[in-house]
Amino acid sequence: MSVVHQFNPPSTFCSVLLLRCIPKEETETQSIKLPALTKDSLSQLPAPRNLKVYLYNTQQALSWEPVTLSNDLRPVVYQVQHQYNPSSNWYDVNKENSKVDCTNIIVPKCVFSTNNLSEGFPPSFNISLRVQAKLAGLVSDWVTAPWFQHYRNATIGPPENVWVTPEEGSFNIKFSSPFDVPASEAYFLYYVYYWEKGGIQQVTRPYRSNFITLNNLKPLRAYCFQVKAELFWISGKISRPGHLSDISCSETTAGASAKLQQVILIAVGTFLLLSVVVGTCLFLVRKYRGLVKYWFQSPPRIPAQLEEYLKDPDQPILDALDNDSSPKDDAWDSVSIVLSPENEGEDVLQSTVNQSTGPSQQPVEGGLQASEPTDVTVRT
Repeated sequence: MSVVHQFNPPSTFCSVLLLRCIPKEETETQSIKLPALTKDSLSQLPAPRNLKVYLYNTQQALSWEPVTLSNDLRPVVYQVQHQYNPSSNWYDVNKENSKVDCTNIIVPKCVFSTNNLSEGFPPSFNISLRVQAKLAGLVSDWVTAPWFQHYRNATIGPPENVWVTPEEGSFNIKFSSPFDVPASEAYFLYYVYYWEKGGIQQVTRPYRSNFITLNNLKPLRAYCFQVKAELFWISGKISRPGHLSDISCSETTAGASAKLQQVILIAVGTFLLLSVVVGTCLFLVRKYRGLVKYWFQSPPRIPAQLEEYLKDPDQPILDALDNDSSPKDDAWDSVSIVLSPENEGEDVLQSTVNQSTGPSQQPVEGGLQASEPTDVTVRT
């Protein structure tokens, strides 16, 4: 809006608003239009830009680009307000109306909740947010972000703490939900994506439990898994699919029959290996018998007495050996056996054993003549 002023000064007119002097002749022939300057036009700051609402699991936050002034180095502060739609009332985000304080903050971000939905705005409510910049007596226009509902717009992260326990031809998978939700408002559905290494990916049906068992798998095979959660809002009948968890791989265990087969195969393999080794050794020994005998035969050794004699022939070692011989070693036993002729076997002569070396007597009785005795000499 502008105001038209007619000037008839005597000589010159000085405008207080424009601080400009206008000659009289110019004012007599034309009128000047001056802009109407209100109080708000003197106190305007650039408004924050690019407002972004961040919703991830239980986290709620609002961020924006900071306001900068080239001719003023003082820090710009910001104020955030919220509104519960369809109400038209705006409330400051402070300790009285919420659990966080985002009045006169320097950083261009306001965090409403982090680890629990109860810390921020109700997840089923329709929320609008706006922010304003302030510098001393200067303020900016309010800038409003798009409205949101947490259950409708939040990004759902993957399930956490995934544990895989291998069983006989199966896996037990346990995990925790991305975050806690009231059972009367919402719940999670879980899907397991699994595949054999190098195979085709498969997906299970939805489960409400966070403990899932995969059956009918091949024993002693490696499988990989990913788990995904989907948030279902009961009253809004809206579902929000989440992100997949990290890939984890494990191997199924063997059953009783498979273990028995494995033991039998190991035993048979060990027996065959030992048979091959033993057969190879026997073949080599038979083929290279002379060489093996040469390698393993101990070299001949000279008796210790002869070795000493050869070292010093002057020593009377041989005489000492003769003197050491006991007289008993030279004792001889003479056994005389007198045999009668075969045709006169009924007359049996006695046999005598004499310690002396004299000849045995030859008795003649009844006209019979004894044969020459046979001497057997035994050294004891």
